[in-house]
Amino acid sequence: MMGPAHSLSGAAAWLGVGAAAAAAGSPMPWPVLLAGALICAGAALAPDLDHKAATISRSFGPVSRWLCEIVDKLSYAVYKATKKPADPRRSGGHRTLTHTWLWAVLIGGGTSVLAITGGRWAVLFILFVHMVLAIEGLLWRATRGSSSDVLVWLLAATSAWIIAGVLDQPGNGAAWLFTEPGQEYLWLGLPIVLGAIVHDIGDALTVSGCPVLWPIPVGRKRWYPIGPPKALRFRAGSWVELKVLMPAFMLLGGVGCAAALNVI
Repeated sequence: MMGPAHSLSGAAAWLGVGAAAAAAGSPMPWPVLLAGALICAGAALAPDLDHKAATISRSFGPVSRWLCEIVDKLSYAVYKATKKPADPRRSGGHRTLTHTWLWAVLIGGGTSVLAITGGRWAVLFILFVHMVLAIEGLLWRATRGSSSDVLVWLLAATSAWIIAGVLDQPGNGAAWLFTEPGQEYLWLGLPIVLGAIVHDIGDALTVSGCPVLWPIPVGRKRWYPIGPPKALRFRAGSWVELKVLMPAFMLLGGVGCAAALNVI
């Protein structure tokens, strides 16, 4: 799928988690619902860090383009080192390592560790990165062109500072879910894991499928492209994505938000 659909699906997924938490009698504080939805929307773009033409590759200027090249080469090296004879030959690392459940868990876990060991500046950094990605994904029409980059970064930095300040207030969610002293913001890794998994599921619906289960082998392949029957798959950017899935994500996100806030 394309970046906007990925971001919308990520936000909708976290709002759905909020609705489920409310239904279970443990509603999220509204700042956690908001911050988590934005983080998840940003994290749903991150697996495409292995593709130089993806939204994330231009989100941070030369730094992200350089990082994309490194991740692409790393992913390709891992693919070559671990593929089985039935896995096809590839010329790059797109839709390999960063599109697996293991990568999602490692990135989410690493983020949680950074959040609880790095202090406020680490939390602000995590929020800033994902606010940039969320803005790029959700407001894609308004962020086209390099001239808008600085404005996006300023908006993301301001948003990160405000959200962190709100979350820091007692009862607003810094210690949501993990309540022991020193575990503040440990939950930040959860929307990142969810965003990456939602991205992989979205890509699995497309023609190429997605090797979500790696390194677990399926048949004679270690990089088996999981997906529905080919008749039900679509091409990225097709009318199915633009006219069906994106409106559906918006609707589901709205319903999830209303349920999470006990409006319905």
